[in-house]
Amino acid sequence: MASLKTSGHNVTALDLGASGVNPKQGLEIPHLSDYVSPLMKFMASLPADEKVILVGHSLGGFAISKAMETFPEKISVAVFVTALMPGPTLNATTIFIESSKAAISVLDNRVTFDSGPMNPPTTFSFGPKYLASYLYPLSPIQDWALATTVVRPLYLYSSDDISKEIVLSSKMYGSVKRVFIVAAEDKVLTKEFQQLMIEKNPPDEVEEISGSDHMAMMSKPLQLFTLLMRIANK
Repeated sequence: MASLKTSGHNVTALDLGASGVNPKQGLEIPHLSDYVSPLMKFMASLPADEKVILVGHSLGGFAISKAMETFPEKISVAVFVTALMPGPTLNATTIFIESSKAAISVLDNRVTFDSGPMNPPTTFSFGPKYLASYLYPLSPIQDWALATTVVRPLYLYSSDDISKEIVLSSKMYGSVKRVFIVAAEDKVLTKEFQQLMIEKNPPDEVEEISGSDHMAMMSKPLQLFTLLMRIANK
């Protein structure tokens, strides 16, 4: 972010619901609309003649997809950095279920059942071992260490909630240019899974960062910065 600012860009880093410095806890954002709310409020606040480049990472791909559907005229390009990229062919519900399934019972990840064990789990938390092995294996160890201190439970949204919230049309969502940045060594959203999303919902452009884990901004910050600058200059 500092590099982008130094290069003369106005940069806003939004923490979505129950993420980063956002004060809400997982159980306080029981709907996907609560999670994406900070971005939607920001987009609504933009002047009508102002356009932004949206960059979404991981689950943040859902947030920028929702913004693309709602505010297409305010977005010059949407960049999915190893992010969940839904579309009319491969929808958000399928993507969420498949990506969650791969992580839920691995290593020291935890789920909670707030309505009793016979009901679906309510929240999901990454364990330190999983963070080290899957999210940050190629990132500096201090970034992993910081992540272990700030990680919070994520709400596991229902299929109904996701299908109601992320409804994408060719007219709105499809009118915004999309770039997908592949993280070649991602073990959370594997390269095969990233390629599946690209194949089913083809973006306008595909870039790849070799040697990047899931946290591309930590493991390969210079390469990510270079790609974002190239996209912005286009």
